[in-house]
Amino acid sequence: MKWVLIALAVLAVIAAVVWLVGSQLPQGHSASRQSQLPVAPETVWATITDIQAFPSWRSDVKRVMTLPDVNGRRHWIEDTRVGQIPLVVEQSEPPRLLVLRIADPDLPFGGTWTYAIAPAPGGSTLTITENGEVYNPIFRFMSRFVFGYEGTMNAYLANLEKKLGARQS
Repeated sequence: MKWVLIALAVLAVIAAVVWLVGSQLPQGHSASRQSQLPVAPETVWATITDIQAFPSWRSDVKRVMTLPDVNGRRHWIEDTRVGQIPLVVEQSEPPRLLVLRIADPDLPFGGTWTYAIAPAPGGSTLTITENGEVYNPIFRFMSRFVFGYEGTMNAYLANLEKKLGARQS
């Protein structure tokens, strides 16, 4: 019984330290990743805006549920391994700029993803910038020190590169 109490005390101390460190981290962050793709900007655009096809190439998306537009802007829910994430298009300038916002203020995180597509020799350059917010101090600690701010973007780009036939970086 003594060892159980010691183990519980150690876990409580670890949780308190994680919460304390997380509460000292800024709520907002910005991270960016870039990929060279061997296709035209129009092909990149068509791929990243065909939301119904996401489950066929994005390993983190199980299904997509379209919702009624919000003020004339596309709106959908991505059912992922971390839960359901509603997204809405904030800005759309085909085939060069797409800005998505997480559309649920009750999630423990939020923010925008900006996809900038530029022509490049042999294809396109895609730059993804995440301007994120993590509200819960424990999730803030985890996103900073365990998952990394770039983890989701790295996975997205790896999936996109595979879909579009790019060399994996």
